[in-house]
This record gives sequence, structure tokens and C-alpha cells, in this order.
Amino acid sequence: MKKLPYYLLFVIAFSYISCSNEGFEEIVADVEEEVEEEEDTNEEEEEDTDITSDNPCDFDLSGIAANSTIIIDCLLDLEGATVNLPANVNFDFEGGDIFNGTLVFSGGYIDGRLLNSDLTTEGDVVLKDPTFIFTPSRWKNIIEGQTTSDIALENNANLENLFYLTKEMEATTFKIDQFDAYFEVTKITPPAVQTFRASKEAVNIPSNFTLLMTDNTHLRTFPAEAGIENGAILAFNDVDNSTVRGGWLHGDREERSYSAADNGLEGSHLIHVQSGRNVTIDSVNFIEGSKGGLTVYSKGFSTNPANYYPTKGVTIKNCLFKDIRRMGISLTDGSDIIVEGNTFINNGQPMPNSDGGEVGYAINVEPARRRDDNGVLLELQKAFDITIRNNTETNSRAGFVTVTIGQDITVEDNDIGTRVVYSLTNGTKILNNRFNAAGSATESWAIFAAGTGETVFNNEIAGNEIAGYTTGIVVSSNEAYVHDNIISDVAVGLQMSKPNDARVIDNDIVASEKGIAATNTFINNGEIRGNDITTTNGNGFHIFFSTLNNTDETRNYNVILEENKFFNSNKVTFANANGVTFRNNDVTGGIELGNATNVTITSNTKIDPSDSDGIRIYGTHTDVSISNNNILEPSGAERYNCINNNSDTPNGVNLSGNTCTTR
Repeated sequence: MKKLPYYLLFVIAFSYISCSNEGFEEIVADVEEEVEEEEDTNEEEEEDTDITSDNPCDFDLSGIAANSTIIIDCLLDLEGATVNLPANVNFDFEGGDIFNGTLVFSGGYIDGRLLNSDLTTEGDVVLKDPTFIFTPSRWKNIIEGQTTSDIALENNANLENLFYLTKEMEATTFKIDQFDAYFEVTKITPPAVQTFRASKEAVNIPSNFTLLMTDNTHLRTFPAEAGIENGAILAFNDVDNSTVRGGWLHGDREERSYSAADNGLEGSHLIHVQSGRNVTIDSVNFIEGSKGGLTVYSKGFSTNPANYYPTKGVTIKNCLFKDIRRMGISLTDGSDIIVEGNTFINNGQPMPNSDGGEVGYAINVEPARRRDDNGVLLELQKAFDITIRNNTETNSRAGFVTVTIGQDITVEDNDIGTRVVYSLTNGTKILNNRFNAAGSATESWAIFAAGTGETVFNNEIAGNEIAGYTTGIVVSSNEAYVHDNIISDVAVGLQMSKPNDARVIDNDIVASEKGIAATNTFINNGEIRGNDITTTNGNGFHIFFSTLNNTDETRNYNVILEENKFFNSNKVTFANANGVTFRNNDVTGGIELGNATNVTITSNTKIDPSDSDGIRIYGTHTDVSISNNNILEPSGAERYNCINNNSDTPNGVNLSGNTCTTR
């Protein structure tokens, strides 16, 4: 937004498009004044802002003495004059008004209720109260209701200028109650002709400043033309200690036009945070943003520290994100970010006038990075030390959270109706969440641990309660530590798909078809230990490993399953499998081993079959050892045996020390 002359200007700009198409604008920071932080005063009693007098004042200001306090309980018409006041003159409000002129102060204060669009103040003056109450009827240059693009653009400039005017008069809180207006978020403020910057053209919130709105406050996006891909109503642009609290921000998702070439990126956000420090967004309602609800990013790139101004210390709490296109929140650059106590509903879902856009997650963490010509990884943007907790999410098209790239990100204690996925990340933790599938989420997974490579390590999935999905957890990543989760009412509890150094420990799984499965894949240095697994379908599998580690590249890979307990009479199956050790487990049901290589089944404390053999061996085998297992005599048909060795390559199977106990 272009400022009046007494504001600081941003003077250098360059543009950049990140992998997630967020943070399009990166602007070198402007110099800002240091302002002493004031306490939030929004708990004070409501002041009476009404003009109750209709009587002209019987005095003028020509004879005012220094250090006077003038009580305005009448209508003071300055008749277009500029009045130069003596030192330290104060103006108190008692139902009157001052208008049609200019007051030039030399110290002193003015009650904020006397400010209006027909009164200009200059010089050295402060507000009597640091909480300024905005009364729309007193600001004729800020227009409510349906309007034109030009007037909506003027609304941007005039509201922002009023923020900065009151801030210069030492306001710390700007309160808006009953107000409903449109803002043009996609155009450059005349007469400027510079490149469009969404965070500049939005209504900017100053440093050390709180915008306090109520349920009666509605800021609306003026409907954009087709093809427009950026914009925001409000912005925190290179500021410190700033807050927006309450109110409704309405996007233009169902009112704007989209071009035939739209690839899911057209639209605008509702708030931009660019290089914000100690920013709070509290109890704001984000509705129908056409590109997203809120995006958090920084000026410049971390690879160029001299021109990099990172966002740090952003709290997003108690907000509603509803019917947002693409995603509710985008985090592409910043640290020490908390997303807490928010509600996400229907994000990324199609609506009558718009598809759901790309991404489709309620929260997307995706800083940009690339490799240079020498293969060196360059982290252009950084997203780290992020906590997402105590939120509620339902019916997002793709899922609740995707951590595409980032470090030290925690997703904990949320109520989730869809999915969470992480990819090229390290130090990411998905902890103590409650996943209850609803709608199309019942046909998918709850958690997907994805991504491999040098930046994927030390990630954890623990303490989650998962119910109602086709698959509970998919592990397809490096160093995934999956432990102490409770997974129920699923077809497959846990799917292993090309994991490296995965640990699956002390989980409680109740699945109808497969407890843990790995099919047409590999497991490299895997550990599956201490899990309780129940399969409820009579034809189900406790463990189903098929076509595992059987390529030239994976023949030396291995996975160990130990100290697990398997309930209900179903099977543990290893078919076309290589590199498996199954030891010290307690199995209700039988074990099948077909066409296996480098498989050891040893020292299992109980193998308790009913309608199956204790251990059935079929097909061809190489380097298979079955030893020291305690097998109960099958309780089913007489054709079943403790060990049924029907191998086509008996020399490939070593049997020793197994016991067959009569019931």
C-alpha cells in the first residue's frame, strides 16, 4: 500500500516464485522506527463515541492559552482554517465534534473520538487513550457496502493511512466494531507503477499495534478479474509485535472470475505475513479465500543473508479457516511458528463457482530449495521450529497437514478427520493426535511417512489414535520411528513401502485384513518390535510380506520382527521374501513361508494354530532357518501339522530344536 509522506517507504524489490507458489514477493526491508511496546488494552470498557450535541460552539480557538484543556461538548466548525495551537493544548470529548479544518499541535493530546475525515491534525500530538475506536460514519473516505474497484482500492489506502496516523499518535490498539466494506487487493495504488506486491498493496498493520475486530466486523475481497494470481486484504510486512484479533475476512472465491488457463493457482489470500516478528493472529475468521487463507514467508532468500529478513515468532490461534481454496495456511519461510486451537473446515474442496485448486491441504509447509550446478543443496527458504497443536480439522480435500520440506516441525494433540503426510523433512514429529476418518478419508491412510534422501531423518510418529481408515500408517521414508500408536477399525494397520532404518515399536493394531504389510517393495534395516496385532477377518494376515527385498539392489536388506504378540487365529505370511528374521514372538495362528531366501524363524515363544499348520513351508528356499520354536499342535482338522515342510528345495531349509506340544 502506498503510504502518505510521513510514512516510510519500501524502496527495493525483486520477485520469486517458490515450489508451492507461495511467497511470490520478496522485498528488501525498509528502515523502521523503534516504538515502545504498550500493553493490550482491549479489556477496557467500551467508550461512548456518539456525537450527542447539535449545538454550535460559542467559542473559537483564537485565544487558547498554553497548557489548556478544551472540553468539546458542542460542534466546532473551523471553517477551513488552519489553527496553530500554543504548547500543550489538550482536547477532551464530551459528545461534541471538531471539523472542517486543521489543528497544528505543539504538544498535548486529543481524544481519539474527535478524529474524523474532515479534521486534519499536524504537529506534535498524541491520543488521550492508546485505544482508538473506529467509527465508520466519521470517516467518509472509507466506504461500506457494495462498491466499485476504484473505491475499494481507496478503502485500502485510507484505512491503512488511518492505522499509521493513529500509530504516530501513539495508539497501540485500533478497534473496529460494526463495519462491512470491500477492499481491492489485486491492483497497484495510484500513482505508483511499480511491480505489484501483494503484501504492499494490502492494508498493512504497523509494528507495536493491535487491530481489534469483533463479530460485527467484515472485511471483504473485491472480486478479481480472471487470471489474477495474488493479493491479500491485510498484511504484516516487516513489522514487530503486531496483532490482529477477531473479525471476518471474506475472500472472493465464489464471486471472482477464473481464466480457462487456471491451473489451480489463480486467486488471492486474506492475510500475508512477510518478515513478521512476534506477530499474533487470533480469533480471525477466514472464509472463502480464492488462493488461500494465510501465507507466511520472508523477504529475500536465506542463501543471501545480507538481504534476508526472516519471519520469526508467529502465533496463529483460535481462528476459523472455512471453504478456503487450495489451502488454509501456507508456511514457506519462518521459524518459531505456533498454529494452535484453530478450526479447519472444507479446505481445498470444490464449490459451485470454483474447483478446489492445487495442494488441497489445510496446512502446507513447503519452503523452496534447489541444487546448484555442482549439486549442492541450496535452501532458498527455511521453515523450522513449527508447532501445530490442538486444532480441529474436517473434510479437507487432500488432508490436514503436509510437511513437504522443513525441520523440527511438531504436529500434536489435534483432532483430525483426514490425513497428515511428511516428505523431505527431519525432526518432524506427529504426536498424540486423534485421527477419525470421515467422508472420502475412509478410503485412504491417516499418516504417510514419505521422502528419502540426505535431508530425511529423525522423524517420529507416536501416541496417535487412528480409526476408520483403509490404512492406518504408511512408512515409506528414512529413519521413521513409529511407536505407541493405537490403530483400529482399519483394513491394514501399517503398510511398509521402501523404508530405510524404520523402527515400528509398541503399537496396538486392530485391522480387518492385514496388521502389517509389505508388498512388491523393500525394507532396509527395519525393526518391528513389541507390537500387539489383532486381525479380525478370518482370512486376514497378522503379517503379510510378499515380494520383499528380492532385487539385486535389495538382496542384502533385512528386517527383524521380534517380541510381537499376534491375536486371533490368522497367518503370518512371508512369500517371495528375502532378508527376514522372525524371533521371540507370540503368535495365535500359523506361519507360512513360500519361495524365501535368507529367512530366519527362531525362538518364538508360542505358535498356536487352529485351522492351519503351525509352520507351512512351500515353494523353493535358500538359506532358511527354522529353529527353537514352541509350536502347539493345531486344534483344527487332522491334516494340519506343527510343521508342514513341503519345500521343493529341502536342502535350503534348516529345521532344528522346534517343539510340537500337545494341547
